[in-house]
Amino acid sequence: MLVLLSVTIITLDETGRAQSLTSGAKTLASDIYSPLRRAVNGALDPIGRFFAGAVDYGSLEQENQKLQDQILALERQRSIGQAAGRQYAQLERLLATSRLPALASLPEVPAEVTAQNVSDFAATVSIDKGRDTGVTSGDPVIGPGGLVGEVVTATHTSATVRLLTDGKSAIGVSLRHGLEATLVGVGTDRPLQIDYVPSTARVSRGELIETSGLQGGAFPPGIPVARVTAVHGVVGAADKQVSARPLADLNSLTYVDVVEWSGSS
Repeated sequence: MLVLLSVTIITLDETGRAQSLTSGAKTLASDIYSPLRRAVNGALDPIGRFFAGAVDYGSLEQENQKLQDQILALERQRSIGQAAGRQYAQLERLLATSRLPALASLPEVPAEVTAQNVSDFAATVSIDKGRDTGVTSGDPVIGPGGLVGEVVTATHTSATVRLLTDGKSAIGVSLRHGLEATLVGVGTDRPLQIDYVPSTARVSRGELIETSGLQGGAFPPGIPVARVTAVHGVVGAADKQVSARPLADLNSLTYVDVVEWSGSS
């Protein structure tokens, strides 16, 4: 049987029929195997990917953490840059305020705000300069844009400044046409009030308010303080109701100048 099979194969090969026979066998085997191979690959591929993912998970987690750290570092740098930009803008504006004609000839002590003490009616800040540098009680304090308040207490190395919005703050001011009035604080985040404005006085929104230099000379004249935000007349009342907004942002003070003013003495 083996000899007969061998002779048959040799004969087929010599006549060229072996190639067609083996080609048909290969085609038949491929037709049978291909669906089986696809089924096996479909079942095994997810398993392979699972094990590959499990092996690579540690390195992917490290890369993810590294990217998150880089993002946090960039955000910190951006925040620092923005804060530095705001401080620079404050210093520029404070310098421009200190060069106004009403202040240019007066000695000033630069100071930094170290703490804010704010409640419903009280509004003060602490600064890092005191009597050692010439700061005394009653000195006016200016910030970026205009007057922010006055020194109420001073130690050797620090001082407390009462802000314009403090319920005890009262400053003599002047408006247009030589009108004299008193600017008073009524609490944090509330508009300033201008008292003693006659009902016949001409006052308009946006009008600039400056220190008058009166009130016993507690403040030098001409320091910008606020702008009028609202004017209301009351029927039968002798005075108008006038509100104002400070020129300086009292909620974000970082640097101030204490004006050494001896007018009150």
